[in-house]
Amino acid sequence: MANNNNRNGTQARKVMVVADPTRESAGALQYALSHAVLEQDELILLHVENPNSWRNTISTFLKMPSLGSSTTASLELGAATTTTTGEGEVDFIEEMKNACRVSQPKMRVRVLRVDMDGKDRASTILLHSNNEGVDVIVIGQKRSLSSALLGYKRSGGGSVKGAKMLDTAEYLIQNSQCICVGVQRKGQSGGYVLNTKTHRNFWLLA
Repeated sequence: MANNNNRNGTQARKVMVVADPTRESAGALQYALSHAVLEQDELILLHVENPNSWRNTISTFLKMPSLGSSTTASLELGAATTTTTGEGEVDFIEEMKNACRVSQPKMRVRVLRVDMDGKDRASTILLHSNNEGVDVIVIGQKRSLSSALLGYKRSGGGSVKGAKMLDTAEYLIQNSQCICVGVQRKGQSGGYVLNTKTHRNFWLLA
C-alpha cells in the first residue's frame, strides 16, 4: 500500500474540484488553491461530460495567488466554446491545470473526465468521488433564496429524486461521504461564501 504521508508526517489528501467552463467553477478552484490544498495533496479536476450544457462562451479572469508570494496568474475559462469533440473542454481544463501549477508547483494535479451514463450530474460526481476515495469536494455554487431554502430540505435516503429537487452543490453537500464545500465567489476581492453540511453561508475573506 502506498504511503500517503509526506516526510514531515502530514497526511496527503485527495481534493476534488468540479471543473467546468463557468465563473462558479473558476471561483471554486481559486478557493481550493488558496485555502484547501497543500503541496503534498493531490488535486483532481473532475469534469462531467455533457455537451448540451455548454452552449455559450464564458470568459473569466481571476487572480490566482501563489502561496507565499505575490505572483498571480490569469485564469481564462471558456476561451473556446465546448463542442462534442471535446476541443473546448481541453482549453478550459488546461487553463485550470496551469493555474494549479503556478499556485502549487509541487502538487500533483490529475484530470478526470467522465460521462453521466444515464445518471444525473450530482449522482455522477458522487459516484466518482467515492470511487477515488476523495477527502474533500469543492464545487462552485450559485446562491439564491430558493436554493438556500432547498438546502435545508434533504430528501430522505439521498435518492435520485432528491438530486432533482436540490441543485448539484446542495445535493453533494448533503449526501457526500466526505466533506463537500459549496463555494460562491464574491467578486475579485470580496472573499467567498461557503456552505458545508454543518456550516451555512460562512463568509471567508479572500
